[in-house]
Amino acid sequence: MGKLEYNSSRPAIEVDDGTLAHLKIVIGTKLRRHESFMMTWLPEDKEPAGRLTVWMHPAIPLVIAFDDSRMPAIDPKRIETMMENLNARGELVLDQLG
Repeated sequence: MGKLEYNSSRPAIEVDDGTLAHLKIVIGTKLRRHESFMMTWLPEDKEPAGRLTVWMHPAIPLVIAFDDSRMPAIDPKRIETMMENLNARGELVLDQLG
């Protein structure tokens, strides 16, 4: 279980390494293009309760920490689907990733 830490203002988001590897590509692509977007997830500890949403922006620090030293396999179709969904709604919803 890897971690995605955004702006160091909240506890890191825990994400399995396979999903995190795909997120790294999708988020990196959007931010490299200077395209901001929203990212939403359900916090593991439910504090605060409900969904959390952050505005992802290239100027805000982002740390991606993998649990395993080996990089997971990347599925290009999964990347394509994630990008299509993000571009269609302007939001990356972590609990709806396939």
